[in-house]
This record gives sequence, structure tokens and C-alpha cells, in this order.
Amino acid sequence: MPLDLLTSLPRARIRRWVLSAFPRDPAATVDYDRPRGDPGLFGPDSVTWRVHGSFPGMLAGGLCSLMLQTLHPRALAGVWDHSNFRDDMVGRLRRTTRFVGGTTYAPRADAEAMIARVRAIHANVRGVTVDGVPYAADEPELLTWVHVTEAYSFLQGFQRYARADLRADEIDRYYDEVRRVAEALGADRVPASAAEVGEYFRCVRPELRFDERSRIVLELLRGMRLPVPAAVLSRELFLNAGNALLPGWAAAMLGETPFQHARAQAAARLLRTLAPLFDRALADGIVARSWHRVGRTPNRQQR
Repeated sequence: MPLDLLTSLPRARIRRWVLSAFPRDPAATVDYDRPRGDPGLFGPDSVTWRVHGSFPGMLAGGLCSLMLQTLHPRALAGVWDHSNFRDDMVGRLRRTTRFVGGTTYAPRADAEAMIARVRAIHANVRGVTVDGVPYAADEPELLTWVHVTEAYSFLQGFQRYARADLRADEIDRYYDEVRRVAEALGADRVPASAAEVGEYFRCVRPELRFDERSRIVLELLRGMRLPVPAAVLSRELFLNAGNALLPGWAAAMLGETPFQHARAQAAARLLRTLAPLFDRALADGIVARSWHRVGRTPNRQQR
């Protein structure tokens, strides 16, 4: 991963990189500039606005959460049977990004409409695993699993790459804030603190496994080609930086080798160095627009 190549890119080219990977939807109906004063589901004083405002942390965290989600057989079965991830892994990542960004920063009515649409989609996602176990995407248990893996990974990405430490009470506030989206989708018993997340993972681990489907999804993820300049280098940087966020037990289940661990740590160090360049290239993105909607100015970490 040539540091000189990436750090020499001017802000405009980094901006084009981001918008190539995650283009703005021309058909989007959400207006992040209006109505004035609308704080959405969280608002500018929330920890959620701070954590979700880091593009590198969110992208690496999102990839980390996808890796974690391959370990739950019933959750993975829903994706396997009802998603076009085999043909459009980038599209799946983009849809997740739009949903998280929208429910975080959109005006309240728009955020609630997004949640309602996802609930309607989940209602039709049902099936049986290869072991004959029924699953449904709107099961509270599965919704909680997906939510916790994402919240944990986004938080880890922010702390690792945004160069900003959170206090213990802020970490707990983050988990307590973001669970409202999971609960609106139908999840229950959603962890509301770091201690509860740790206990949740401890309790769910006996249900997890790394199987052939997990391996195939990971191979597709590792072969994903982002439609950006330096596509392979970009993928390796963010995937390995995401891998560096995995809890130790998950990395072990996924079969991480010492070489892969070293590569992940190297990518993490590089992304931490590059992160401010990506964040500063998004001065007119939905984060900044949402701050201006509520009459506030985003700080450097919340663009």
C-alpha cells in the first residue's frame, strides 16, 4: 500500500474517490438541509453524530461488521437466500451505508420512513437454514445480532481511526442511543452499554460458527472491487483495517493467521494516518449539511 500515492492525492481527488465508492443517490428523496432545526433521531449533542461522522471509521467498521455477521448461521442464511450479494457486494455495502447515514442524520420523518421501509422488507425474508432451522429477518434475536455487530464495529472504527478517545460514559451513551434504531426495527433486549455488549457476545458465541457459507462470503468480500482509483489498494487498506477491529475471539474463529494479523495492524496504522484526509474531503456531505440544518457548525471530527 504505497503511502506516497495516497497521501499525495489532493482533497478534490480524495473527494472523487469517496463519491465514486459511495455516489450520492440522484433519486434520493431525503433533504438533509430541511426542515431547519430538525435534529432527527439523535441530534448534534449525541455521541452517535460524533461517531458516525468519521468516514474511515465507518467504512472500516462496516466491513468489520460484515465479517462478524458471517459467523451467525441463521443471520447469514437470510443474506444467502434473499440477497444479491454474490453479484453486487458493493451495492449491499452502499445500501447499508445509506441506511445508517440516513437514520443517523436525516430529519426525523425521513429517518422513520427508512426504518419503516426496512421493516417491510424484513417481513418477507424467511426461510430455513441448511440444518433445517427456520429463520426470519424480523426475528428480534437476529435484529439484535446485526445491530450489535454494527454498533460495536462502528465504535471500534471511530476510536481507532478518528484520533479521538471516548470516555467510558460516552461509550455507554453511544450504545444506549443507537439501540433506539434497532428497537424501532423490532429488536429486543438490545445491549445499552459496553458491559452489556461484552456480555451479549459472551452469551451468543456458542451459536456462532465458521462454515462453508462463511468462507464463500468472506472470499467475495475480499475479492470485492470498489469502482475507484487504485481499487485493489483501496480494498486491501479498508478490508485489513476492518479486520484489525475484530475482537480476538472472532479473528480466531475466522482463522486469522499471524501474517494476516500483522497485515491488518499495518493497514490500521496507515488508515489512522490517512483518516483526516478523507474526513476533510467531505465538507459538503450529509454530516456537515445536518449540522448546518440545526444551526450548528461541525467540528473537525464531525464533517
